[in-house]
Amino acid sequence: MTHQKNTVVALLMCGTALPLCTTTGALAQDVVSLDPIEVRREDPLGDAADQASSVYVADAEIDRASMGDLKDLFAGVASVSVGGAIPLAQKIYVNGVDMLNLAVTVDGVAQNNRIFHHASANAFDPGMMKYVRVDPGVAPADAGFEALAGAVSMETIDANDILEDGETFGGQARLSYSDNGDIFGTSLTLAQKTGGFELLGYAKYVSGGEYTDGEGDVENGTETDLQIGLIKAAYEADAGHRFEFSAQQMADAGTRNAKANFGSTSAATYLYEATRNVVSLKYENTQAVGLWDPEISLGYSSTEIFKPEDYDSNGITDTLSATIQNTFHLANGADITTGVDYISKTGTYSTASTGVVSGSESFDNVGIFTQARFEFSPGFDISTGLRIDHQNFTDTDGGEYSNTGLSTNISATYEVSPSWTVRGGYSSVFGGIPIEDNFLFSDDWDYSGLVEVTRGENFILGADYGSGNLTFGAEIFRTRLNDVRTSDWDRTSGSYVAGHGTYESSGYNLSATYDWTSGFARLTFSDTQALWNGETTSNYAVLDSGTALGQVLAIEMQQELPDHNLVVGGAIEAARGMNVYDVQYATDYSYAGYAVLDLFAEYHVPNVNDLVVRVTVDNVFDAKYADRATYGAEYGLETLAEPGRTISLIATVEF
Repeated sequence: MTHQKNTVVALLMCGTALPLCTTTGALAQDVVSLDPIEVRREDPLGDAADQASSVYVADAEIDRASMGDLKDLFAGVASVSVGGAIPLAQKIYVNGVDMLNLAVTVDGVAQNNRIFHHASANAFDPGMMKYVRVDPGVAPADAGFEALAGAVSMETIDANDILEDGETFGGQARLSYSDNGDIFGTSLTLAQKTGGFELLGYAKYVSGGEYTDGEGDVENGTETDLQIGLIKAAYEADAGHRFEFSAQQMADAGTRNAKANFGSTSAATYLYEATRNVVSLKYENTQAVGLWDPEISLGYSSTEIFKPEDYDSNGITDTLSATIQNTFHLANGADITTGVDYISKTGTYSTASTGVVSGSESFDNVGIFTQARFEFSPGFDISTGLRIDHQNFTDTDGGEYSNTGLSTNISATYEVSPSWTVRGGYSSVFGGIPIEDNFLFSDDWDYSGLVEVTRGENFILGADYGSGNLTFGAEIFRTRLNDVRTSDWDRTSGSYVAGHGTYESSGYNLSATYDWTSGFARLTFSDTQALWNGETTSNYAVLDSGTALGQVLAIEMQQELPDHNLVVGGAIEAARGMNVYDVQYATDYSYAGYAVLDLFAEYHVPNVNDLVVRVTVDNVFDAKYADRATYGAEYGLETLAEPGRTISLIATVEF
């Protein structure tokens, strides 16, 4: 199908009189795929054994989350749960493990700048993403430091994602409106290519009031005030040498409840000015072959929460990271990646009104790593690696701790038959001493119990079946975080006391996809159990380690109707009710179950091939619920409920 650009006049005519622009025939714009396998195929390492259990977010999922948030982005993946109904409060759990325990990168820059356990350390805008991959549990050595329970890799869009071959200038604009909270959004992307130079600019603004839950009650502290921007510049020489610079910022200036991830406990709300920055500089050779394929990345990321009222506080955590590596492409098809990386992370708490610093923690870590990916025999692929890390940690009193640790991993896949593949992996990962929430640094600390380093142990075993248009997958997993850092308040001494505990998450995941000529369906199911020190527990004891999720289901489907220039579809998210006995507090906690239906229809305007109008109805049956991963659901507190029925209109145009 020819992808043609259209005049502004035609766009305006169809935008104001859609019924006049109706013709019968093929869809006016290529339909974005819901099949994650297509994303895997585009990944240069998609066939590597260490990514056999990876979860890829489909292009359609990224596209439909473009004016939404992380919950929308991962809605079709049951093993990745997002708790908290607003971006500031959203926390991500992979196989029941808090993403704080995974190595998270955006454009190669380390993230996980934790500040406050009632706010997110990892708020990202799906609208600027082109690629999202989750490596649950076992991650390769070149994923970086802090991959205790896996890794998450994200890449932002660049000019090549906006421009067609031969084009030198173009862009994309989006407008959105949601009736629940009167939320308006707009985004604009502009791209230009001249010779080997590329430039992209992206801006997004979303504003609105507080939404209502499924019972029609206003959910205090949920107003929307987001400002997001991305600048990306690159130069690629004829020989393949590519230099790329990017800078992004996400600012949220809404008023929130005193604890942003809790529901309302009073009518009062407070300003939370949250700002996240990421700066990246990278070099690679896109035409490299043989024994010389270097990559260099340097980056900075930060998260800041300015809260002048209630706590008179300001917290900022930032990370400086660098990686130098080379991949040796051997004659037998094996790849060996070897390199060194560096992370410097600091968390600081200060008084908002005076700027006086109350306390800080920091660490520096240097790692040396190697990862080998090869075919051991026909149909039998192996990926194995190791890394050595040396960490220097400094506490709020200036005390210093030096630790060195070895991490190992191995993954394998074996093709039993053309339809069946089995896979497995194991890793033991040194995590050093993590930085605590810096909102705790204003108090005194007792570090005498901080005598161990955290180590993650991960195991996964699965099988996949594919025949024709049908695929099935099943896996069992276990992640154990040994000597997790804990921080308990001692009322007698009036200080926080550092200690250790053990967190374990185990369970199984199921998946299935079916692809037909004009549609696609995807099902994922996850069953996860959480243990603290070997015993069942509520979420309070495992805060920042993980959460009890139980059984979670996600279903997505889309159907093309080419004679009507439509794509229709929907999604179901559900969690089964469950009881969890907290051994430590001798209390049985109950979690309510829920099932929610979302529907959408996309109209691809004919004769204006680059205009798509999408209508969505989320939470069709107006259920009142909090996502299973939302903190506090078992305590009888007012949880941060998800929005009730919400009708949204999104218009997207390319030019």
